[in-house]
Amino acid sequence: MSFDVDIQKVVGGERRRFSLAVRFRTEARRTVIYGPSGAGKTLTLQAIAGLLTPDSGRIAFGEEVVYDGNAGIDVPARQRGFGFLFQDYALFPKLSVRQNVAFGLSKGLRNPGEHDGGEAVERWLQTFELVEVARQRPGELSGGQRQRVALARALVNTPRALLLDEPFSALDPELRQRMRAELDELLERVAIPVLMITHDPVDLDWFGDEALYLRDGAIGERPTTAVEVSPSRLQAV
Repeated sequence: MSFDVDIQKVVGGERRRFSLAVRFRTEARRTVIYGPSGAGKTLTLQAIAGLLTPDSGRIAFGEEVVYDGNAGIDVPARQRGFGFLFQDYALFPKLSVRQNVAFGLSKGLRNPGEHDGGEAVERWLQTFELVEVARQRPGELSGGQRQRVALARALVNTPRALLLDEPFSALDPELRQRMRAELDELLERVAIPVLMITHDPVDLDWFGDEALYLRDGAIGERPTTAVEVSPSRLQAV
């Protein structure tokens, strides 16, 4: 499945405006959008997920158009079929681990009960070794456990693609390395397309089957310094 993105968005007011003009197409299993903080990476991912409406342009996944400004198409986020992992994980602090995972199956605003979700929830609790903490709340968990809960919630509804917003930025360096290995193994198992954004070149080395460099709101030429990123992993579009 391919992502085909060509969008424009202006955010801010008269004193400070940011213009996003992103255009790319990728058919890679794992695509990393890489660039410095403030480049527009999160805005791009939110637009693809359906959490932000572009001013104009077009977004397609495979043969399906999920957004087209000219045609008046804007498929709601829940109907796009993408799993989304927020940078801060966005777990519900008053819900248990099991309820947070089950929320990924919820079709409304009602909080899931302790036994909602059935086999689908149990599967991901076991996959991420969360069974023993299933009744605990996010505030009682370690950083790695919170990330696993967020991933389980993103995957419980069997998404057709996974969108990851800086998935390791909230972790300390030692845990970050271990979670990269765990996520790498998981992605091999679920075998769905992944679109990740990051400013960390190590993430690019781990997950960048195809890499796109985003700076100042647009896909551009690769950085000129080897320190910033390995040139062989970048592709301008």
